[in-house]
Amino acid sequence: MRFAILTGIVAVSGLSQGMLLPLLAMLLDENGVSSSVNGAHAAALYIGVLAISPFLERPLRRYGYRLLILLGGFIVICSLILFPLFPSLFFWLVLRFAIGIGDHMLHFATQTWITDFSPPAERGRRLSLYGWAFGLGFTIGPLLASLASVEKALPFYLAALLSFAGWIGVFWLPNEKPKPLERSSSTAGRFIGAWKQAWPALLLPFTYGFLEAAVHSIFPLYALREGMSAEQIAFILPCFSFGGIIFQLPLGALSDRFGRREIITGALLAGAGCFLIALTVGASTVGLAACLFTAGMFTGSLFSLGIAYMTDLLPKELLPAGNLLCGMLYSLGSMTGPPLSGSVVDLSAHAFFLAVSAVLLVPAICLVSRREQETAA
Repeated sequence: MRFAILTGIVAVSGLSQGMLLPLLAMLLDENGVSSSVNGAHAAALYIGVLAISPFLERPLRRYGYRLLILLGGFIVICSLILFPLFPSLFFWLVLRFAIGIGDHMLHFATQTWITDFSPPAERGRRLSLYGWAFGLGFTIGPLLASLASVEKALPFYLAALLSFAGWIGVFWLPNEKPKPLERSSSTAGRFIGAWKQAWPALLLPFTYGFLEAAVHSIFPLYALREGMSAEQIAFILPCFSFGGIIFQLPLGALSDRFGRREIITGALLAGAGCFLIALTVGASTVGLAACLFTAGMFTGSLFSLGIAYMTDLLPKELLPAGNLLCGMLYSLGSMTGPPLSGSVVDLSAHAFFLAVSAVLLVPAICLVSRREQETAA
């Protein structure tokens, strides 16, 4: 029941995020807000994640997982209710920042709890289900946003209602706390220790954040420069997410059986190959859809596999610090992906696929190098 409730909460969180991104972008555009301001406005969520991250480990250790989930969920629910009541550019910026804080509190506590109680033989599958639940909710979110054509406030209130239903379920869970530290150390010291022991795994959340944000934000620009229509783009783009959703659990199960590092390295190389093949299909709708779908199959699990691999490498007392680093690096990747890949597209549209392939190859090379160093030792 504990795992079911936690994955249900994560699915609702993904749905609310998937609803907010397109809905707020459309509403701001209707109010005459420029695209550049609109994009900068969306970054407030990730800034909230980075701002709260250094302050979450201590209360988690002191008060336990349940309280942090309840507080994060409460912030998200209140923010969703306030959006339609105060339609102001600045106030929405503050609410987006608050959503980033609340969502990160919720995700940090749930994923740390799952990594804590999951046995190693099932860790990959459980974290893949965790990622699958969020991805499914995130994919359904835009459908909820479409209800704004009926009433602009309706998506916000429905998302708040669903979040409240998941929030109530948390009260049924026992309150548990992370394993106490064997010796006192500063937060910065634990972050440094987690990075030193698990840096190959921690590269993966950054890579996934970069890739996801670049594909969803910059691929449409590439497609437009190739002369494709908005309808073609709307058909192609979701294929990346669908591929990740379908193959999330199989990859997690394979990593449990054949080893985390081997499966992750193979997935990174296969994903990079899919994006390189996309260079050869030009403006073919079917070809690009197939390439993005296949790339999503291999790379859509990088975040959950990264957390599972990080858990393999760290002692339990460092798991909170490791999970915080995962969230922070994912946010940094999400923030840097669109501007960096966008600047590449300004030089040459086809360089987009070269850039995302290079981003996937870097952690693959690091994993191979780490293996060779351990073998030599």
